[in-house]
Amino acid sequence: MLGIRKEFPGIVANDDITLQVKEGEIHAILGENGAGKSTLMSILFGLYHADKGVIKVRGKEVHIKDPNDAFALGIGMVHQHFQLVHNFTVAENIIMGKEGGFVYDIKKASRKIKEISERYGLSIEPDMVIDSITVGMQQRVEILKMLYRDADILIFDEPTAVLTPQEIDELMEIMKNLAAEGKSIILITHKLDEIKKVASRCTIIRRGRLIDVVDVATTSVEDMAAAMVGRPVSFKVSKAPSKPGKAILEIENLSVMNSKGVLGVKNFSLSVHAGEIIGLAGVDGNGQSELVEAITGLRKAASGTIKFNGRDITDLDIAERNDMGLGHIPEDRQKRGLILSAPLTSNMVIKEFTKSPFSKHGLLDYPAIREYSEKIIKKFDVRSGEGADSLAGKLSGGNQQKAIIGREITADPDLLIAVQPTRGLDVGAIEFIHQQLVDERDRGKAVFLVSFELDEIFNLSDKIAVISGGELIDIVDTSTTDEHAVGLMMAGIRKGE
Repeated sequence: MLGIRKEFPGIVANDDITLQVKEGEIHAILGENGAGKSTLMSILFGLYHADKGVIKVRGKEVHIKDPNDAFALGIGMVHQHFQLVHNFTVAENIIMGKEGGFVYDIKKASRKIKEISERYGLSIEPDMVIDSITVGMQQRVEILKMLYRDADILIFDEPTAVLTPQEIDELMEIMKNLAAEGKSIILITHKLDEIKKVASRCTIIRRGRLIDVVDVATTSVEDMAAAMVGRPVSFKVSKAPSKPGKAILEIENLSVMNSKGVLGVKNFSLSVHAGEIIGLAGVDGNGQSELVEAITGLRKAASGTIKFNGRDITDLDIAERNDMGLGHIPEDRQKRGLILSAPLTSNMVIKEFTKSPFSKHGLLDYPAIREYSEKIIKKFDVRSGEGADSLAGKLSGGNQQKAIIGREITADPDLLIAVQPTRGLDVGAIEFIHQQLVDERDRGKAVFLVSFELDEIFNLSDKIAVISGGELIDIVDTSTTDEHAVGLMMAGIRKGE
C-alpha cells in the first residue's frame, strides 16, 4: 500500500501511509485508538476506497472495489467488530457470500467448517446460533470465516481482545504456522507483548501518519509504546493500599439461568466495599456474563438476593438501579453500550436525560447536554471528526470504549461494574483508564472489575474473586497470591485439592 490517503468529514484518517508486507511475514500495525489502522485495513479489504495511493498485490497494481474483489485476490479479514448475523448459525455466517449458486450444501460446508475448527483448536460447532454463543466464540467464528476462504493475505484486527490467555497462545501458534506455510499476516493489536511474540516487523502510525517501521526483535516495548503515543508510557498503576468502607454490593447465594435454561451462576456470594476494587477472574463463559446481567438488571435471578447500599434490588428494573448509583461498562460496547445511530450528545446523557440540568419541565436542554458531552469528550480524549455531533457508530472501537467509560465515571456512581474496560484500547489509553478506576476507588467508590486479562486483574484489584463453572472458587488478596495460583483456581481447582 503506497501513499494511501483517506479523508472523512473533519478528519484525515490516513495521511500518505505506506505499508509493505512480505510473503510469509507476520507484520504488526501499531497505533493509538483512532490512528487510522482499521481504516487502512478496510481500504485493503475493499470496505473503503482510498482518496489517493496505490495498492499492489504480488507486484501488480490492483483496484479493490469491495470485499469480493479482496477475496478473489486472496485477502481475508477478521474484523474488530464482528460482521455476523445474530440469528444465523455459525455455518450460515461463514459461507455467506460463498454459497456457490442457487443451492448450497450446508451439510458439506458444516463438515469443512468442523474440520477447520478442529484443526486449529477453535472448538466451534457449525449449527450453533450466533446469538447464543459468547463474545469470545463469536471472535473465533470470524477467524473461521477467513480460514474457510483459504486466504493468503490475512488481516487480524484486534483478534485477541476477547480471548482467554490460553486461546491467545493457541492463536499465536496458528499465526506462526500460517506464516510458515507462506501466508502473509497483518496483525493490528494494542498488545505489545503479542507483537513481540509473533511479529517480525512493526509499522507504527500516529494520528493518521506513518511514524516508523521497526524490527521487532531489536526494539523494546517501551520504545514502541513511546513512538505510538509520542511520550513515555508507564505499564504499572501507582496505587496506595485500599481503605475499604461499608459494603456497597452484597450478593448472597445468587443463582442465575443462562440462555440455554441451565444455571450459569450457582449459589454465588460476594461483597464489594466502598474504597476497593474487586476483580473477577475466570475463563470466558464461566458465568461472568450472567452474574453481571443479574446485578445490572439485564437478567432475572433464579434465586438469592442482590443488595445495593443495603437495599434489596434483586427485582428492581434497570432504570431504578441506575438511579441508585450503579454504573456499568458493558462487555459488548456496540450491543449494550451505545446507540450507534445517535450522536455522542445523546449517548452521553442516555441514562441521565430526564434529570436536571439536561431537561427542564419535560423539555431537553440541548446547550446543557452539549456542554456535558464536550466535557467528557475532552477529559477522556474521545477522538471524532465532528466532535459531540459525531454519530457513535462512526467512531473507532477504542474511542467508542472511551466514550462509554467517560459517561459511566462522570455520572459519579457508588458502584462501577467495569467489564473488559480496556478492550481494544492502546497502551496510553489503558494507562489513563486504569488510573481513573483507581481514582474512583480512592474517592470511596466501589469497583467491580471483570476482565479476562490476568495482568489487568492483578494490576488493579485489591482482592480477586475467582469463578469457574458459575461457582465462586475463592477470594484471595492480590498481594499474597500469584497468577499461577489464580490460573489453577480458574480451572476449578480449589486450595488443598
